[in-house]
Amino acid sequence: MYTRVKQCIGRGTIKKLYARSCSTDPSHVEPKPFEDIPGPRSLPVIGTLYKYLPFIGEYSFVKLHMNGLSKLKRYGHLVREEIVPGESVVWVFRPEDIAKIFKAEAGLHPKRRSHLALLKYRTDRSNIYNNGGLISTNGTEWWRLRREFQKVLSKPQNVIDYLEDTDLVVQEFVRLCSHEKADDFLSLFSRLFLELTCLVVFDIKMQSLSEKERHQNSRSSRLINAAFTTNSAILKLDNGPMLWRFFETPLYKKMRRAQNYMEEVALEMVTQKNQDTSICGKQSLLEQYLKNETLDIKDIVGMACDMLLAGVDTTTYTTAFALYHLAKNTDAQEKLRSEATALLKDRTSPITPETLKNATFTKAVLKETFRMNPISVGIGRILQTDVVLSGYRVPRGTVVVTQNQVICRLPEYFDKPNSFIPERWLRDSNNIMDQTTREKSVNPYMVLPFGHGPRSCIARRFAEQNLQVLLLRICRNLQFTWCGEPLGSLSFLINVPDGPIKINFKNLHV
Repeated sequence: MYTRVKQCIGRGTIKKLYARSCSTDPSHVEPKPFEDIPGPRSLPVIGTLYKYLPFIGEYSFVKLHMNGLSKLKRYGHLVREEIVPGESVVWVFRPEDIAKIFKAEAGLHPKRRSHLALLKYRTDRSNIYNNGGLISTNGTEWWRLRREFQKVLSKPQNVIDYLEDTDLVVQEFVRLCSHEKADDFLSLFSRLFLELTCLVVFDIKMQSLSEKERHQNSRSSRLINAAFTTNSAILKLDNGPMLWRFFETPLYKKMRRAQNYMEEVALEMVTQKNQDTSICGKQSLLEQYLKNETLDIKDIVGMACDMLLAGVDTTTYTTAFALYHLAKNTDAQEKLRSEATALLKDRTSPITPETLKNATFTKAVLKETFRMNPISVGIGRILQTDVVLSGYRVPRGTVVVTQNQVICRLPEYFDKPNSFIPERWLRDSNNIMDQTTREKSVNPYMVLPFGHGPRSCIARRFAEQNLQVLLLRICRNLQFTWCGEPLGSLSFLINVPDGPIKINFKNLHV
């Protein structure tokens, strides 16, 4: 009898009974439809672009964090918007939802909708590039590049090999700051990081800090301008009507010219290194790439351009914000100076890997800088599976953008969120956060300055090393004060200071 009943209940019946039991379970809640996610009203043909128009619109493409805060207050922790009709973007404000996004892409090749105009530029030039490079390529081709390039960049020893040269360049920069009087130090910061980037990428010294190279028509000046021009154009090119897909718009033409010059320099440097048969003590990163049989010259040129594009501006602006906060918060500056003095007994003592290992307050200063002024508003992804966020089912193929810059300034996540308090990141000997400065536990998906997972910044180790060396050297040798207006940020794909960097440096060892 039991056997007959068991046979009569087919698999479909069992599934129906299970679904029925779930529906009567009070703890089971069916996700709400994607279309019900609140957000700004989209109009036919123009989407929500009308809300970004100058003077009459309530949003701005150069104030993405302010847009985000406004949308959070009005619509809640998940917002759907069609800037371009028919193309939904979902803004994500809860760290728990951010975690779900990244966990959903485990085992997959992370995809994002970014640098579309740059992708077109490179695919149109198949004689120079194989693809859009690490920044704009998706799928298996992206993973092929990432896998090969990170073999070199992820090795700690390869990063350490450049520490001595990095320290020497930074010391030259600090000497310049000690007697420089400038209305805006940003251009000098850019020269420092162009020099450090070229040191790593091409294994050459550009002499970017020299008097000759500081001329507006010099190679270093033009490279800096090319990187800024490209980064400034990308956001508008990616989020507007995208007419550049059919003909060259003025903004696309501007980006193309900037990329032409950057590409010209990269080609020259890579070709020169490829023909160089001299033997030196250490093998540069570029030499290791050129010897990799799975990479060809087109891949390497693309990587060199990506490093110039992403490596100069990001660290430049992070330095500007870090020094701004330290100049405005003298207690934090003195604490960093005390650490620098303890680690570097003499002001000319070399910075070693052990020095950086023990620079705990220096790292806390950078972490707090990234919380208050991250590199970008957040991280973008194209979902590859359906994900339930804040109770809504968000389908595969949807573009989602995390709003880390907004949530890192919310009182529900951080005490005194608008105050610069590096101590909130310090841990005691038992690896416990300092409870006197931070009462709330920090979700690990809150502060993600270098991205997350396989698609995180490939040169993160170099960037962190450069920034740590710079902060230690400056605070060991100089005292500085802020002379300008309160500093905010503008969104040009990455976050840019919204005013001049007016700092008065004073040499402590005159």
